[in-house]
Amino acid sequence: MGIRPFDIARTRVTLFQALLRARDERGGKYKILEDHERKPLTYDDIVVRVFALGGKLDSLIRRSETVGLMLPTGAGCVVTFFALHAIGRTPAMLNFTAGVMNLRSAIEQANVKKILTSHKFIKLAKLEGLEAELSKHAKLIYLEDVGKSIDLGDKVIALFKSKMPKAFAAKGSPDDTAVILFTSGSYGTPKGAVLSHANLVSNVEQGYAHVPFEPDWSFFSPLPMFHCFGLLGGVLLPLFTGHKTFLFPSPLAVKEIPKLIHDTGANVFFATDTFAQQYARNADDDDMKCIRLMVLGAERVKPETRELYMKRFGVELLEGYGATEASPLISVNQPLANRYGTVGQFVPGIEWRLEAVPGIEGGKRLYVRGPNVMRGYLDPTKPFGIDLLPQGWHDTGDVVDVDEDGYIRILGRVKRFAKVGGEMVSLNAVEGYALQVWPHNTHAAVALPDSRKGERIILFTDMANAKTEDMLAWAKNNGASELALPKRIVVIDDIPVLGTGKTDYVALQRMAAEQFAEARAA
Repeated sequence: MGIRPFDIARTRVTLFQALLRARDERGGKYKILEDHERKPLTYDDIVVRVFALGGKLDSLIRRSETVGLMLPTGAGCVVTFFALHAIGRTPAMLNFTAGVMNLRSAIEQANVKKILTSHKFIKLAKLEGLEAELSKHAKLIYLEDVGKSIDLGDKVIALFKSKMPKAFAAKGSPDDTAVILFTSGSYGTPKGAVLSHANLVSNVEQGYAHVPFEPDWSFFSPLPMFHCFGLLGGVLLPLFTGHKTFLFPSPLAVKEIPKLIHDTGANVFFATDTFAQQYARNADDDDMKCIRLMVLGAERVKPETRELYMKRFGVELLEGYGATEASPLISVNQPLANRYGTVGQFVPGIEWRLEAVPGIEGGKRLYVRGPNVMRGYLDPTKPFGIDLLPQGWHDTGDVVDVDEDGYIRILGRVKRFAKVGGEMVSLNAVEGYALQVWPHNTHAAVALPDSRKGERIILFTDMANAKTEDMLAWAKNNGASELALPKRIVVIDDIPVLGTGKTDYVALQRMAAEQFAEARAA
């Protein structure tokens, strides 16, 4: 299997240098990248296009400027991403599903004055309203317009530069800022994580040293490049290790994606549990049997999802864990050491420590440090505009348990605990209880202030006939505390999710507050 020891020396390059190194190792004519337009690109094709586009962007964007990148996952976004690096500019990946308020906050945090996007993308995604709002705060540069200005002479020059790329690419340090990624915003306004070249290249090397990949395996990724999972797992990991990757612009095409996995014969696939279930429901039995390695992250993997994939496709699901601040991979299960209910063991090179959280038993707060962990969050009030991590330690905000073999079990986020009657109750556990009662539905719990008991738990579910009496009966039969049961159950058609597939707890919290206020008023 394709696995190599974690070598810190391989991480001391910039992202563009890592791409060039992969080209040298795999061969410039190797077809490494394809998207929904079905026009495969070789490493040489990518590098030539990077220099052609970069040559034009160089005159449009000031040196050392942070540039917003608002594009769908695909070859165009990959080329633009590396074109910015080739000319020494820093991309800030903009989540176009986050809404106007969060996007405006993002461009303010990153001091973005120009945004690279596409007329076609804006039209297909119906983002004209967002486009109009963002144009009030930054200049929008459309790639179609830039592309029209690239003539034969520019292409000849780009071809020449591609033969001696190190001589013409911008000089940079592995410790320079490579990209600004914004946290998902599951619980509040997204924060800008400042990741260096070494952070991202380290995480590629850590993943490759932890999980085996056959040399001829190919990847399939519909995850957004504005999300750390999509950028690292779907793009940088395969490109830097010489594995062809097929990129698709949206994880929401649940009927089309299984067919494309079959057509491309993809062997490695990344998803979330929510999307994985939808793909399986819309797939024919043969569509996903080509998968050899499937990693799910961002949310807990349900037992029925595991059973579904094993029964229909013979695919064993691997659960992993990460954070935007860690580039993102922190841990993942391995094919021959897959322990259900855990997110695997730490990848090589990560230091970790646990600290007790008052009122929470059975788990502790996780801190991590390593070559993949960010420098800090954007903060214009601090030196260099970054709030540096103390001694390099990142507080994940997650409450975990690590067993004697090093397997990690996520108990929940610190902010995902409610204080009910003086006891700390995990909202993740509440969702787990609901899943036991209604295993084929989706559930999400939030907490609201309560004058008598501190907080009360509200459960949202898409189970049409859900009743608190059903959960109470289950709790009595299974020894669960009544304090960990919701006081109200709200049935909705669909649990809201973010563009990354994570549950949108901000929206649910707002819905709960509005409904609770209405109930009081009534």
